[in-house]
Amino acid sequence: MSTVFDDRPCELGEGPLWHPERQQLYWFDIIGKRLMTRSAQGPQSWAFEEYVSAAGWVDHDTLLLASETGLWRFDLTAADCSLITPLEADNSVTRSNDGRADPWGGFWIGTMGKHAEPAAGSIYRFWKGALRRLVADVTISNAICFAPDRSVAYFCDTVTGQVRRWKLDAETGWPEGDHSVFLDLRAEGLNPDGAVVDAAGNIWIAQWGASRVACYTSEGQFLRAVSYDAAHTSCPAFGGSDLSTLFCTTARQGLSADEIEAQPNNGKTFAALNVGRGQAEHRVIL
Repeated sequence: MSTVFDDRPCELGEGPLWHPERQQLYWFDIIGKRLMTRSAQGPQSWAFEEYVSAAGWVDHDTLLLASETGLWRFDLTAADCSLITPLEADNSVTRSNDGRADPWGGFWIGTMGKHAEPAAGSIYRFWKGALRRLVADVTISNAICFAPDRSVAYFCDTVTGQVRRWKLDAETGWPEGDHSVFLDLRAEGLNPDGAVVDAAGNIWIAQWGASRVACYTSEGQFLRAVSYDAAHTSCPAFGGSDLSTLFCTTARQGLSADEIEAQPNNGKTFAALNVGRGQAEHRVIL
């Protein structure tokens, strides 16, 4: 059973990150252009001048932060940003979306059109100071996550209804060969959004419009689903002292005023206790 972890509604909650050194959850309201957190001291947020969507942790006080124009080093104490590398900064159509650090200290980040323009986005990997495009012609980049044995990466273009899997080089983490369909959700009418892999190798996928995060084995077999009191579940993250809490961001985007009134928890951030055992988020090496 899930409960509300933070009651500040997001228009488009996304990118939850459990910081293992701070023992603290960070997430984004993309449309609201803010980074959010909650600690024992209470809620906190940082406002930005452009869309921000995903982060990885660099050290105790530093995040790598993805925005519509770049990847940035963000100092949590000083609230100061410095540019690491541009990200489609010359393309006013797109913004960043889903992203996650990989086991080699790199960072995968997807882009998409600000109005979900077809095939406007891409998926990139930032590693050792260089940003390389991996996948082109993506409409809504999502589900970026990695197997605990470092064997594969997962990702999706939400509009296709399919989650894809890509073999990774054991030494460098670069993809090898062609990616392939891992999970096809079209027959069920499910929309894969953000995802995370647990310590056992199971993938937990938020399913936009279905009020749930669903768990599948590494062979693609459905195991279970955790329900949340919001229509648009957007991205899960394991956290808590033993990584057994499944947090999930949600969104109000696309819902009518009547729908929000009927289900006022839409857009809030949730926690489900003792769901499984997650992996600690990998450190980004700059």
